[in-house]
Amino acid sequence: MRGKVWAAAAVLVGAALSPVTADAAPGTPGATSAGERLIPTLGNGGYDATGYDVSFDYDPAVTTMRSSVVMTARAAQNLSSFGLDSVGQRIESVTVNGVPATFTVDPAHEKLLVTPAKTLREGRTFEVRVGYTADRARKPIPPYYDWPADVPFTWESWAETDSGFALMGQPDRAHLFFPCNDIPRDKARFTFRVTVPRDRQVAANGTLRSLSTRDGLSSYVYGTVTDIPTNVVQVAVGRFTTVEQTGPHGLPIVSHVPSTMGGFRVPPQATEQYGITDANVLPRITEAARRTPEQVRWLEDTLGLPFPFEKYGVLGVVGPYDGVALETATLSTFSAPALALPPEVQSETMVHELAHQYFGDAVSPASWDDMWLNEGHAMYYQNVFGASQGWRNLLDTMRELYQQDQSIRDQSGPPAHLTSPGGILLDTDLPGALTLFALHETVGQQTFERIERAFYLEHRGGSATTADYIATANRVSGQDLAPLLTEWLYGAKTPAMPGHPDWRK
Repeated sequence: MRGKVWAAAAVLVGAALSPVTADAAPGTPGATSAGERLIPTLGNGGYDATGYDVSFDYDPAVTTMRSSVVMTARAAQNLSSFGLDSVGQRIESVTVNGVPATFTVDPAHEKLLVTPAKTLREGRTFEVRVGYTADRARKPIPPYYDWPADVPFTWESWAETDSGFALMGQPDRAHLFFPCNDIPRDKARFTFRVTVPRDRQVAANGTLRSLSTRDGLSSYVYGTVTDIPTNVVQVAVGRFTTVEQTGPHGLPIVSHVPSTMGGFRVPPQATEQYGITDANVLPRITEAARRTPEQVRWLEDTLGLPFPFEKYGVLGVVGPYDGVALETATLSTFSAPALALPPEVQSETMVHELAHQYFGDAVSPASWDDMWLNEGHAMYYQNVFGASQGWRNLLDTMRELYQQDQSIRDQSGPPAHLTSPGGILLDTDLPGALTLFALHETVGQQTFERIERAFYLEHRGGSATTADYIATANRVSGQDLAPLLTEWLYGAKTPAMPGHPDWRK
């Protein structure tokens, strides 16, 4: 009897003296902000997302869609709870590793807060499944916008067309489509499963993995083989014609253009100025898509780098698409009517989005303060392309941009430290392009090319900061370029352009 007591006591003493193991350590909540300066509520901590599997059931009669997302992630700490960015959805169920989890929705901060049944252990992979209803009629105003209460919010993140929709998720609306960690540095692989009526087609990031038809419905499965940021995801439903081509090194070029313009009618001014008519608009859109392989070849030759993804193509959406084009990964998105414009008008924009596949998609900004790395490169190379085609003189163009730079800095701040989130999409491209041109004029063409290649190769598949670019430029050039680049990227005033003392601000 006494022996048993002493044995039990020894076990208790041993347990008390043993160190607490990682598995036994208590969990703590993951952060519900990624520390973005411009969008403080965005992003989450405590885990690294590695994959998303998103499903939509599309019915043209309603704006709601039965949806689900499965996020695969790796815990960066012992997690007792964690957040996902989420807005505009009706959340119906959440499971973690197949077990129902407790969840709450915080609309003010656009969060879905999840408490799993068991603590998630650091370093281990876990799976979160969220069942929800997405509603394409929902257009919640981002919390950082000071939007007038009596003015309708017109930005179309769910870009509706007469035969379907497309997505416009940049900078922070991907979590309107599916709960996710919606920050550009937390990249992941994507699978999209979309069911539509048989008379509609689906286009999405990545490669078409399967297509099956049953009971009048078609089910598409697309997937990427590399990680992409959430802000450049794309799923589009509509009536499309697929244009298949082959690019450099056998690269598949798969574009999706409208098979019908539906209710769209060409404006008289487009007919007068460009010769576009209702009869020729579709052939002109297809012709633009067919120019994609030569654009890829030009950019590969210019950068000295192969295209970064497994495939590429363009998507033409019937409608204005918010008046922009977007570098959706592997499948850049454009307003289809804009693609009908003459090559000297629209091809530079196509090259702009193509350049983003390298700078923005393959190499993502570490935060939205680093957006100039995306937009500056895209605008710089679109102008180099235009000059190579004889449509513009590069020096004249850069001088014109130089004269506009100060007004943008006055409005939105310097490109690497904007004064408000409103400048993220529109006010870093011109100052960013001028920054790269100033670097080019300082170090010369050969060194500039080596800096660009080195920066891309060092960060491909991940993300990069402004400091990363400056460090690469210093190392490759053998010069201290920090003062030059810091003045251009953080200065309130437009600096003097190296080599061009006659340029006036």
